Amino acid sequence: MTIENGYLQRPLDLDAVQAFVLVADLNSFTRAAEALDTTQSAVSLKLKRLEDRLGRRLLERTPRRVKLSSEGAEFLGAARELLDAHERAVNGQVAARLSLRIGISDQAAGMELPALLAKLGAYDRTLRLEVRIGPSYGLLGAYDRGEIDVAIVCRDNARADGERLFVEPYSWFALPDWEWPRSEPLRIASLASPCTVRAMALKTLDEAGVSWTEVFVGGGLPAVAAAASAGLAVAPLPRRVCPTNVADVGERLGLPKLPPTEVMLYNRTTEPRTREAVRILVAALRAMVAG
Repeated sequence: MTIENGYLQRPLDLDAVQAFVLVADLNSFTRAAEALDTTQSAVSLKLKRLEDRLGRRLLERTPRRVKLSSEGAEFLGAARELLDAHERAVNGQVAARLSLRIGISDQAAGMELPALLAKLGAYDRTLRLEVRIGPSYGLLGAYDRGEIDVAIVCRDNARADGERLFVEPYSWFALPDWEWPRSEPLRIASLASPCTVRAMALKTLDEAGVSWTEVFVGGGLPAVAAAASAGLAVAPLPRRVCPTNVADVGERLGLPKLPPTEVMLYNRTTEPRTREAVRILVAALRAMVAG
């Protein structure tokens, strides 16, 4: 405790400080509650008590979003330092280094992987991360063989296990004025096989009687999005990964509607620190998908 005007000053509640940092990073009380494995009302109460304790308004709340106030932005750096100091005090100068092996499919990671990893790394700097990006099929196989601890992948309809993280709509994206000569097969850009989304999109076209030809096969989602942006083809994509110059052209071209894709979590971690890291990763991913 510190002494101010001759009186002992109560220390800050570290749980409330951690809740504040999570809300600031995830821009959501709901996602922060998921990361902390608690309720939204409990997070709100912690934040209210922290603001009362500091005598500052840390967050600006609106029905649609949460953002830092000017005083909250000023406090955020000190809050992170406090949590780091507490971690060192509890675990020693260098905490035991744990390893977390994560597999994330191209579709689940989207374009947000750097931001996701930054949020994850900020909460446990001693954690050693091994990250694989690849097709859902391959990552599920790696998970089943025990090669990775966590898999975040598109749902395999043949499996009944896993936890559903979110459902993401897919559409046909191309340049707004992209044309499909009806005398020719539809030009498709997609990820390489095996790919859950590729299989779903081509099955949808086949069932609708639409002839198609793959003119671009990408090694990653950014490459497929780039092909659509360059006018090479139409691509089955979620909106969040698309460049700003492409549009949903499915209705204009009379293409069949694509079914949404379920993104699933497979998680075998048992150690508290790695389980907490997975909760933070999942909450950050859900927040990014929700926009």
